[in-house]
Amino acid sequence: MRKLSVFNSITLDGFFTDSNNDMSAFHRHQDPEWNKFTSENAASGDGALLFGRKTYEMMKSFWPTEQARKQLPKVSEAMDRLEKIVFSTTMKDPGWTNARVVSGNLASEVKKLKAADGGDMLIMGSGSIISQLTKERLIDSYTIVIWPFLLGAGRTMFEGLEEIVDLKKVDEKQFKNGNIVATYELAKR
Repeated sequence: MRKLSVFNSITLDGFFTDSNNDMSAFHRHQDPEWNKFTSENAASGDGALLFGRKTYEMMKSFWPTEQARKQLPKVSEAMDRLEKIVFSTTMKDPGWTNARVVSGNLASEVKKLKAADGGDMLIMGSGSIISQLTKERLIDSYTIVIWPFLLGAGRTMFEGLEEIVDLKKVDEKQFKNGNIVATYELAKR
């Protein structure tokens, strides 16, 4: 069975976007050690990326561009190469290499994807999808990058969560720029 993971950045006060759904604050400080980690991390994937429509459109507006290819070539190449699955009831044509739209019931479609052959799957951004799939206990692990700044307001990835979901920390890395990358797995019930 394929695994489904989350890889997202959050501020120290727990937000993954600001109040306007903007994530650019996470790209303010470029750091060689951090850039190397993100490039190596992106190049190692061979599965599928899952997105909601808004995050997908944001990713599509940057990663297939010349600027992205110059700035982070390994990440740009991986974003083009990997299968991209967009969950949307309004989008018809995803307009990017190796991308397709799925408009059925989110939990049912993800259960089918997890049961199918193929590499593991990753969600980036897409807070409403993360929240819904967390409720259904369909996410196997969460890798969270904690950035050392505060926004004061914004969105969390878990809006609308109605009960406690227990997790177990399985890995942690610290970077000179202050970032902490922590990975948690869904705890056994």
